[in-house]
Amino acid sequence: MADPAASGPEPRGFERLADRAGDLFPGLLVAAIIALASQFVAEHYGAPAMLLALLFGIALNFLGSETRARPGIDFGSRQILRLGVAFLGVRITADMLDILGWQVIGLVVGGVVLTIAFGLIFSRLFGFRYRFAFLSAGAVAICGASAAMAIAAILPKDERSEERLIFTVVGVTLLSTVAMILYPVLGDVIGFDDRTTGIFIGATVHDVAQVVGAGYSVSQETGDTATLVKLLRVVMLAPVVLLAALVIRAWVGAAGEGEKPPLVPVFVLGFIGLAALSTAGLLPELVKDTLSEASRWLLLMAIGSVGMKTMPKDILNVGFAAAMFLLAETAFLAVFIVVGLNLLAP
Repeated sequence: MADPAASGPEPRGFERLADRAGDLFPGLLVAAIIALASQFVAEHYGAPAMLLALLFGIALNFLGSETRARPGIDFGSRQILRLGVAFLGVRITADMLDILGWQVIGLVVGGVVLTIAFGLIFSRLFGFRYRFAFLSAGAVAICGASAAMAIAAILPKDERSEERLIFTVVGVTLLSTVAMILYPVLGDVIGFDDRTTGIFIGATVHDVAQVVGAGYSVSQETGDTATLVKLLRVVMLAPVVLLAALVIRAWVGAAGEGEKPPLVPVFVLGFIGLAALSTAGLLPELVKDTLSEASRWLLLMAIGSVGMKTMPKDILNVGFAAAMFLLAETAFLAVFIVVGLNLLAP
């Protein structure tokens, strides 16, 4: 009789991978359906796709505690999120630096840095500590929901992490939608020309989709300029998240509070690497377009997953003070950019 041990241990790697894929599939399938539904409604009715994905996810929040769906939902809200943020790097090009000029670049970078500083300095007046201060200010200063999700990925987790993220995504998306309507009118009232209005919109509106909508509602030049300025703010995502990760890692280690985050988050390295390749012109247009589109879909899946892990009452727990804090950060950024543009005017 043959010894069963003689043939050696059976290969288990593929089986483990198949089991893992089977565990993740139900939750990821629901997240993908949410992304498709959100994009369909956004394209046909003009609503923000990111907000729709969040709302659809919240409507299906009962799946967040369902045994079969939960592993995929957890995976979508973390790993899929990080991959989507990394792929954003392909949207960065060298042309924007030449077209905008160093004065405008300095103003936009200053707006990002000072808005984050404003949030961190004045958060205590609204009753918040650094987690919500950095999360909300980073979302307002950089690129709305995408920045909120990237920042949330490096913040130490606690029992209110996801409700803060949900509130921030909802808040910045709603404020972006209001700004998309009001800021083109405001630019005209102030007396900005088409290019200056584009700089104002690109430097102040939170989400990319609303920047595009607001800019091209004025003129082709305004839309082109607004999009370039917005991409410049997206460039700031990597250094801000990288610096914050280093500071948080040092602070957590000094305070002895929980596990340190990685020295450099892998998704930030991915963003930087793709941005460098794109800026150097080493990525074919087909690859850039594919990864950019993949980023959009992955982020829709991620925010849908976050929504499925959220109870509606959790959003309300953040409170009126949080809404006022987001509004104050948004107003600070808008005022700073308006004053700066007037000072730069010939």
